[in-house]
Amino acid sequence: MAKLLYLVHRLPYPPNKGDKVRSYHLLRHLLEQGHQVHLGTFVDDPDDAQHLPALRALCASLCAVPLAPRGARLRSLGGLATGQALTLRYYADAGLHRWVRETVAREGIDAVVVFSSAMAPYAVHAPGRPLLLDLVDVDSAKWTEYAANHAWPMSWIYRREGERLLAYERMAVQGATQSFLVTDKEVALFERLAPDCAGRVAAVGNGVDAQSFAPLAERASPFTADELPLVFTGAMDYWPNVDAVSWFVQAMLPALRQRWPALRLHIVGRAPSPAVQALAGAAVQVTGTVPDVRPYLQHARAVVAPLRLARGVQNKVLEAMAMARPVVCAAACAEAIAAADGQHLAAATTPDDYVRQIDTLLRDAPAAEALGQRARHFVLDHYSWAARLAPLDRILERALATARSAPTPAFA
Repeated sequence: MAKLLYLVHRLPYPPNKGDKVRSYHLLRHLLEQGHQVHLGTFVDDPDDAQHLPALRALCASLCAVPLAPRGARLRSLGGLATGQALTLRYYADAGLHRWVRETVAREGIDAVVVFSSAMAPYAVHAPGRPLLLDLVDVDSAKWTEYAANHAWPMSWIYRREGERLLAYERMAVQGATQSFLVTDKEVALFERLAPDCAGRVAAVGNGVDAQSFAPLAERASPFTADELPLVFTGAMDYWPNVDAVSWFVQAMLPALRQRWPALRLHIVGRAPSPAVQALAGAAVQVTGTVPDVRPYLQHARAVVAPLRLARGVQNKVLEAMAMARPVVCAAACAEAIAAADGQHLAAATTPDDYVRQIDTLLRDAPAAEALGQRARHFVLDHYSWAARLAPLDRILERALATARSAPTPAFA
């Protein structure tokens, strides 16, 4: 058993959005391996404060700093004057720095696990300890992609953020014992952008809790009997999700409604942005936060994920597949999980692709159900969290053994 400091940019509970699903299961995995975990994190959603007692019961100690997004955005703008990545300023907090420093000294921390590059600056307070850095995705590349989809001045800000954050990601990876990304494709992308970091990053993929995300006969449908429901799930203040549903409603839904007038898209997820709320109407329901996403997934005729900007493995896709639903998603999302088009899900790239794939599923319900059943078997075979996170155990064990004999350099 090791004493671990776990630093996460967002409260890793409840696991109700993509990054929180991964950070929560990483926390749970570390605990199941018998490690003592000291958690430092931020609470950026006031509704999440009610879950702090649950985390305190799991962790040896907890520091959860309230983070007001508006104030953090204003603070981050200071990076324009200092040359820093705005992301790092956004998550800079003197109180959390102090807690990390005191916890390392008081508890005799053996190793540090960092979730997202934004939290790596706090590892400076644990010199000589092994540092495992889960970058998840190449965040710098996301900002660069955002730049291509926005007008000036935001295009300039996003492009600058991509450049500054990549420089920091490179430094953090070089200072870490081992770093991770969610797919081999993300590893290849990072090594292309940062060739000096080749060999220092490994792929540790996402999984899905297939016991929780399983269809149940007694689970009631949230839909009316006269509709054909399509479902999209995700945090609806996250720009790639906003872009996905906006694109779907504009470019695909009209053609589908001509063929299937009863078709209705349900956008299920917390914090819908004004742009998402504006999509609501006869053909689109925007639910906001729901107590349980599983009824929406289980009773959907199909689940759609027309993502153009998101990177890596998408939990929303894995969860829908685990629920034995036919999924129509971006070809890049299918590639990220090594799922075969027509065998495990339906892949698409253009609006015409999406319309054709969804129309085919609606016309042949038995084939759609069979696709959903194959999807669940695929998840069960390849995407359990225990199997996905097992490489981390071996890396941590080796790092701890090495640190006992020859401490690693401190990250700065």
